[in-house]
Amino acid sequence: MPARFANPPKAFIVRVELNDFRHPPGLAAHVRTNKRMTGTHKVVILGGGFGGLYAAKALKSAPVSITLIDRRNYHLFQPLMYQVATGSLSPGEIAAPLRGVLRHQRNARVLLGEAVDIDPAARQVTLADGAHFEFDSLIVATGSQTSYFGNDHWQEWAPSLKSIEEALTVRHKIFYAFEAAERAAEPEERRAWLTFIIVGAGTTGLELAGGLAEIARETLRHDFRSIHPEEARIILMEGAPRALPTYPADLSAKAERLVTKLGVEVRTNVRVVGVDREGVTLQSGSGTERLPARTVLWAAGVVASDFGRRLAARTGAETDTAGRIRVNADLTIPGHPNIYIVGDLALAWRADGKQLPGVAQVAMQGGAYVAKALVERLNGPAELPPFRYFDKGDMAVIGRAAAVANIFGLHVSGWPAWIMWLFIHLMYLVQFQSRLLVFIQWGFEYLTFSRGARLITGTADSDLARPDELSSAPPTSRRLESRPLASTPKFL
Repeated sequence: MPARFANPPKAFIVRVELNDFRHPPGLAAHVRTNKRMTGTHKVVILGGGFGGLYAAKALKSAPVSITLIDRRNYHLFQPLMYQVATGSLSPGEIAAPLRGVLRHQRNARVLLGEAVDIDPAARQVTLADGAHFEFDSLIVATGSQTSYFGNDHWQEWAPSLKSIEEALTVRHKIFYAFEAAERAAEPEERRAWLTFIIVGAGTTGLELAGGLAEIARETLRHDFRSIHPEEARIILMEGAPRALPTYPADLSAKAERLVTKLGVEVRTNVRVVGVDREGVTLQSGSGTERLPARTVLWAAGVVASDFGRRLAARTGAETDTAGRIRVNADLTIPGHPNIYIVGDLALAWRADGKQLPGVAQVAMQGGAYVAKALVERLNGPAELPPFRYFDKGDMAVIGRAAAVANIFGLHVSGWPAWIMWLFIHLMYLVQFQSRLLVFIQWGFEYLTFSRGARLITGTADSDLARPDELSSAPPTSRRLESRPLASTPKFL
């Protein structure tokens, strides 16, 4: 080498390396695409919930190309949805962008879209915008939606908790009710705004009732001048003979005692027959009753997704009354071995003959099983073991240091159950950042009872809309009449 190049400048070395290894324009993107989509077997996953996401992640090392399609661009941690509705957490703390979760998985891509139809013979899925996607294997994890038992018009007055949008509507209604009661001039109007009815005393209903009770008794106790938030009436209704009807009877009784201690009225063996702007009509053994209430929340039941019903029609699959699709032991649709169903949409049974519940653990385990079964079939014909759900138990939180849990058959309640609930839910949040933020938020809330997301955003159908609904009484006079000062300030 000539002397002038014996010790070449570092800048020169860098320039040579870049020029030697840089791809021509347009080629880099092509190379990245090929590296990401390494497989030839096309797997389409519909739904980025627990079932779909766990299936996609379990196929990370499989020789397949994965297309995950969801109408949302995020994975939502449904078990903590009620905390968004009650102002404890913000939506971003329980949701994770799907692209971010799967960014390092080279054989997977994420697309935004909603599946509306399927041609099983052509192995093709159709989206709402008309796009078509072919598949060799299809994993359907589209979940469920709220059931109003044939009375969908009730949704206008009684929102549920199946989406972030609905959770924010519930949050709006809860905190707006206290604001409207502060302005109400008539006692009857004020009582109606301070009456909260929750339909359905399952896990979601119980958690909503407990959170709402803590808002009224602690969080807002000193924030108003014309009303006493702690005097709010919270009614939890259930058509079954007891709250938490799917739990063991002793845990159900303990949960009812815990929520009653917070000031919640629990009414069982009642059936809602009407919901409107002014309240609820219900039937019980004693007859029909009308309850004035401006805030009604729905936590009573679910049905299959719209795509689930379309899939059942196209495949001729058998369904139950809620639209769930009966599946084989390997979670495939009878007669369609390349179409798998996981999560809430699947009608499957335990080894003891009991139906699998629609909970996150079933979806997670189902997604992982389907991924393993798919890989086994790619490796050649094989006898696959049936899906076996490993039941880790059930948990429901009622409030501060109050919860019930059935862990591997061990019944726990109170503080120990609450601690277990906290750490298990933190562990299953998808992103570490979310775990850290939620842990900090819970710590502040435990110490102060403060809820940092008490924002009233958007509108709701139950909002004050007419001039005659607005109080005309001077705010100052109402304040002094409703809550007199304990002593005269010294500067007066």
